[in-house]
Amino acid sequence: ADWAAQRIKGLSLKTAILNALRPRKKTKDKGQIIKTLIDSFRYPRKGPGMMWEACADKIRAMGGVIEMGKKVVGCRWEEEAGLWIVTYEDQRKARFQVQARHVISSAPLRQLAHGLRPALSENALRAADALKYRDFLTVMLILKDRQLFDDNWIYIHDPSVKVGRIQNFKSWSPEMVPDPSLCCYGLEYFCFEGDGLWSSSDAALIEKAKEELVKIGLAKPEDVLDGCVVRQPKAYPVYDDRYAENVAMIRTEIEKRFPTLHLVGRNGMHKYNNQDHAMMTAMLCVRNILAERKIYDLWQVNQDAEYHEAGTAGAQHEVGATGLRLVPTRIQEAAASR
Repeated sequence: ADWAAQRIKGLSLKTAILNALRPRKKTKDKGQIIKTLIDSFRYPRKGPGMMWEACADKIRAMGGVIEMGKKVVGCRWEEEAGLWIVTYEDQRKARFQVQARHVISSAPLRQLAHGLRPALSENALRAADALKYRDFLTVMLILKDRQLFDDNWIYIHDPSVKVGRIQNFKSWSPEMVPDPSLCCYGLEYFCFEGDGLWSSSDAALIEKAKEELVKIGLAKPEDVLDGCVVRQPKAYPVYDDRYAENVAMIRTEIEKRFPTLHLVGRNGMHKYNNQDHAMMTAMLCVRNILAERKIYDLWQVNQDAEYHEAGTAGAQHEVGATGLRLVPTRIQEAAASR
């Protein structure tokens, strides 16, 4: 129910059918657009990585340091000093430490809970252990472009294949496939770390993706020229019957004992947000820290607000004075209106 509320807010079967059968009328009121049905949006020319590269450049230009290829292995709160001691290690297992007054964590909540010192209660740790994740891998195939579909992505419901979704990267942006005679499809598989799919070799996964692409009629065997595999563990926080109760227990204890530890993002909050909503939680978190008080409730992002992109014109319309999209009502303003 939580997942559906986020993903199909404002959408009905009737609306979906009417949208498919008749042209959509333009409206000046962007609030009337059901975001699940938008037909335009902004996208970086060479993919989302451009945004993170620009972000990294700005951080470095302001004197910040970005540690790549490092892993956080512990967060210790020193109450007398009012500081966090964050321990991280490189690929050679050499360890380093950094001090901070605030820590913003987008790490998987289950792992964070076990890395905190002083340790969380046994009840909170049991709740963390109960959190589950769904993993994900993508097989990218480079092939001759026969222009068989123009969509950005399509979902596959054929029970004879295991691929769940196919991205057409050239439709996202032509610059993502520089050779106009070629295309690049991303075949996405939903799996669990350690299962048969996840543990298969890259060569076996590329061959499987090739066979399934041919089977559903999107390529001929001789079309495929090359491929590669990307695995992403913990891509999806699982919403089981107890997840909300478990997250609430961990969150409550962290907020009470460690008020300068802030949870953001999909994995950090164990909340199935889209990338823009995950980014918004971090942006509002920083505003809270700078204000030295809780101005925004990060847990309301993607609950009080409408879901998904508003289209090109809608994006311009929604930026408004704050420059922040999907901003929940300020806590103080909400309290004053009651």
